[in-house]
Amino acid sequence: MSFPLLTATAVLPAIGAIATAAVPAARRTAAKWLALLFSLGTLVLAGIVLARFEPGGSRFQLTESHAWIKDFGVRYELGVDGIGVALMALTALLMPFIILAGWHDADPLENQSRRWRPTQGFFALMLMTEAMVILSFEATDVFVFYILFEAMLIPMYFLIGGFGDRATSSAAAAAAGGGDENAAAQRSYAAVKFLLYNLVGGLIMLAAVIGLYTVAGTFSLSEIAEARANGTFSMATSTERWLFLGFFFAFAVKAPLWPLHTWLPNAMGEATSPVAVLLTAVVDKVGTFAMLRFCLQLFPEASKWATPVILVLALISIVYGALLAVGQRDIKRLIAYASISHFGFIVLGIFAMTSQGQSGATLYMINHGISTAALMLVAGFLITRRGSRLISDYGGVQKVAPILAGTFLIGGLATLSLPGLAPFVSEFLVLVGVFSAYPVAGIIATTGIVLAAIYVLVLYQRTMTGPVKAEVQGMTDLKVRELVVVVPLIALLVFLGVYPKPLTEIVNPAVKQTMSDVQKKDPQPQVEAVK
Repeated sequence: MSFPLLTATAVLPAIGAIATAAVPAARRTAAKWLALLFSLGTLVLAGIVLARFEPGGSRFQLTESHAWIKDFGVRYELGVDGIGVALMALTALLMPFIILAGWHDADPLENQSRRWRPTQGFFALMLMTEAMVILSFEATDVFVFYILFEAMLIPMYFLIGGFGDRATSSAAAAAAGGGDENAAAQRSYAAVKFLLYNLVGGLIMLAAVIGLYTVAGTFSLSEIAEARANGTFSMATSTERWLFLGFFFAFAVKAPLWPLHTWLPNAMGEATSPVAVLLTAVVDKVGTFAMLRFCLQLFPEASKWATPVILVLALISIVYGALLAVGQRDIKRLIAYASISHFGFIVLGIFAMTSQGQSGATLYMINHGISTAALMLVAGFLITRRGSRLISDYGGVQKVAPILAGTFLIGGLATLSLPGLAPFVSEFLVLVGVFSAYPVAGIIATTGIVLAAIYVLVLYQRTMTGPVKAEVQGMTDLKVRELVVVVPLIALLVFLGVYPKPLTEIVNPAVKQTMSDVQKKDPQPQVEAVK
């Protein structure tokens, strides 16, 4: 029996979570180092998985399959395609940086009991979330995926509500009068809203999962695909459409897609910056990934039927998110609305049903994860120094902390998809794929690029340039630990912006297989004959 490599990539951080939680209360530093070591070990395993993956090989590789609940046809089945392995590697890559960035975010306050161990709990919850997300990218049994899809909400709920941002002067807190009690209420509200939205989506998906089993008699993606290829399995049109809607609704909440997005700005605003990165750069990718893996593969005809409406929702997300980002006073909420706009691009690329669009959408998931991590973590370092998330409380930072300002600028330029940085490649491919199939949608989507330039450059101008405010005068520049977090992310943004081939070689074969599932071909360019 071969070594269960995929299982190991999820089990290792889960063991790390248990070990970190068990560290004695007085050994906070030991808990931090233990969490970091387990995240690095997971990254090594992910690297081995990536090295063993063959882009031109079978669809699902490194597969594992074991009977679990025989009476209900549930099997513990894992396997990775090019899309899943890339997102699994992204998760493992970002986690050490997230842990380093949050090194002091959960240190106990002076008035907290010595028996309370916030540091151990904080990092244990992070590692547990990593384990569930990685396993969700590997699961090829629908029921197993559903369990992970819902279970990851629990640690995220506690990370948002129990370990919120200590910079209490957010726009919401300032409007309500500020204060520790109000800040705690804001965190509780954001955590509950996050949980309720995603639970409702999950319950609707559960009904669709049961319906799928009733029709197919199995939860296994491979068995359903084989039965469909052999002509022994088919669904009535109405049944397929209802099941598709059940799955898609849950994924749209997680994505987040307009109008199911309203939980994200609250959650990102009130969480610590590392937790906000974990949420939007890692956890939310499960929603868009599942659209590719489950919606398009299980319900190809329904996916094509719903495409016009989904494209409209994606376009609204792009423009709406960007417009609201322009008007934000809170740094973290601005990044949250920018992410809503970017997720609109991802969904647009997926349902354009072109190879360029879906390749671009997959690359966008990865590049958005890296760029958002860079921008949000630097923003977190900035907020920690000043103690405020309000844009108006800053000014002239580049004169007192030039390295912080420079890295903030690069993260912002990546967010607006500047050529030469990784997000440009993915956004360009999405727009090419959309223009070839839906020219009007492509034109509308380009407005998101213009608006992105406005909110990023205005944010930089108001915080980093101009006269140095008195409260900013003594601000220190990035320290060694913070540079270790930011510099590799910026290097990745530049490298993948100049040379995206390593990613495209992994992703493109999986995209071709997805296009085959929905029986779609790229539109042929219409070129007039030269007379």
